[in-house]
Amino acid sequence: MSKVPPAAAPALRLRPIAPNPAGGIETLFAIEGRIAPGAKTPDRIEGADHPGLMAPPEGAARRLRLFHVNDLHNHLYDETAGGRPVHRLAEMAAIVARARAQAPGDEAVLFLSAGDDHTGTPLDELLGWCDQSFQLDPGYRALSAAGVDAATLGNHEFDRGARQLALGAADAAFPLLSANLHDSAHLKPGRHYHPALIARVRGLRVAIIGLTTRVETRTGTASDPGLTIASPVETLGRLLPLLAPLADIVVIASHCGYGDGAHTSGKASVARDLGEADFALAELTGRICAKPAVIVGAHTHTRLNEHGVEPENLRAGVLITQAGANGRFLGEIVIGRQGAVPAAARLHPIGARPESEPSPPAERRFAQRHIEPLRARVASLMGEVIGEVTGGEMRWSQTREDRYTGECALANFMNDAAVTALSENAETRVDLAFMNGGSLLAGLEPGPLSYGQWFRVMPYSDEVYILRMTGAQIEALVHNNATRLLRPGERAATDLGGFVARGFLHVSSGLRYRIEPGADAGAARARDIRLLDAPIADQRERELHVAMTTYLALGSFGERWNGAPLAGGIPGDLPGFDLRRFARRNTGLVYRTMLTEHIRSRRRLSARTDGRLRIS
Repeated sequence: MSKVPPAAAPALRLRPIAPNPAGGIETLFAIEGRIAPGAKTPDRIEGADHPGLMAPPEGAARRLRLFHVNDLHNHLYDETAGGRPVHRLAEMAAIVARARAQAPGDEAVLFLSAGDDHTGTPLDELLGWCDQSFQLDPGYRALSAAGVDAATLGNHEFDRGARQLALGAADAAFPLLSANLHDSAHLKPGRHYHPALIARVRGLRVAIIGLTTRVETRTGTASDPGLTIASPVETLGRLLPLLAPLADIVVIASHCGYGDGAHTSGKASVARDLGEADFALAELTGRICAKPAVIVGAHTHTRLNEHGVEPENLRAGVLITQAGANGRFLGEIVIGRQGAVPAAARLHPIGARPESEPSPPAERRFAQRHIEPLRARVASLMGEVIGEVTGGEMRWSQTREDRYTGECALANFMNDAAVTALSENAETRVDLAFMNGGSLLAGLEPGPLSYGQWFRVMPYSDEVYILRMTGAQIEALVHNNATRLLRPGERAATDLGGFVARGFLHVSSGLRYRIEPGADAGAARARDIRLLDAPIADQRERELHVAMTTYLALGSFGERWNGAPLAGGIPGDLPGFDLRRFARRNTGLVYRTMLTEHIRSRRRLSARTDGRLRIS
């Protein structure tokens, strides 16, 4: 009986694709194929003998000047208190264009985004929520004009669903990257994104690998149930040995975060769960890659190498860099094809020009052509007055103090408004509403409330989910929430304006209780719990309908409403409560839009703390 021959090892493929006409790449190749978890590792790259990938000829560029931005969050522009636009992307585009025009013959210039180009300003509204409401992708369209050569897919690219991201990808004149993204129903590899690229610029060969965080990306949604994010470390370990021999310099565009495991960096005020992140990626790269390599990072909003190469950001000879967030900095690195360590690094401050100083002509031309039309599309939306805020309890100065440490007036208003708005329709009637403190990014000042001001309170793209829970399950949730409180002893040492990734929940008025902090988080307990005006002991068998955002309903990832041990600086291995296990319904309602309509209908809004949560 003849033996069955073993299956041939799979191969990756190299395919020429068109670079961004406004960018700096002359010849571009996309890597196609899967580095799928559990499958055989590819053993070769077909087409690697392409003439465009021959070793650099005499006279080719000897160094790469790499500009990078991350976590732009659609801050293509911002506005001063007086309403003057601060054209952040126009300033970046002018810096990159000038460097390209002035580059000597031995220098190649690239411009990359490390992801999270979406979610953060009213420009997001142009993306819509379905085919019919989609207008355009403002970030990808403007970044294309600015000369971006490639962009990694970050977690916030998926906030409105992979379907909307696939629509927006058509506005990207540059390739989108993620080597560890698999099995989306809407994003097709080779069409919407690629795992990696090899770019040839002035004869220099640059490999670019994109990696997406597996901790915060929205998976497990009804609209895209197969979407998975594989281990970035495992993926890099399988891909890099095949790719590095074809390049002179390796760039890993990582949207995984600065640090590894639980780490405090950037916007985080306490240790934040990152999973596998840039420290592990750098150590792995240094072990298996002999070529000069750099990690262009993102996700944690960290300012790295602001005034030069910082030794603490060199790991295994690989420099990790990141440029803050929201367009406030443009990163720049210079790395030679022979030198292991980058020769230079810096962050250009963006938008720091005095208001009295006019912007240069190149910036004005870019802004007029590419940004002002987008700004005009949302100007009327941003400026519309939707209500009047009375009282000062919802100011940011108060909200930032309360959102992780106790009862919060602004959260009270939003939860109570959600219950009222949903209960006006018999199909969405609810008993309670929950929201996490980390969702509140601004407060409400007394006076007229514009849509733009309201948008800044909660810029995330969330829909409304309704979960079915019993009173006993809500009681267990409340006890778990007590362990997440930022305790009195921690408060003084914590920057309350930063991100405290504990997932502390605020509740609507139908749930009232007291927290005894105890000696430590593990000893914290909820007491005197009353549910719908009755002691919890009388309500344990009752089934209730609870409203919350997409983020919470999917388990809130790093904030651990998914059963995993609590993060955010909480000691020990205290388990998180798992919200993913409950029957739920996605109403299709956009959370922010629902509350906007509620405010419009009431016109005047106020809130206060009413003792629904007390701290012993």
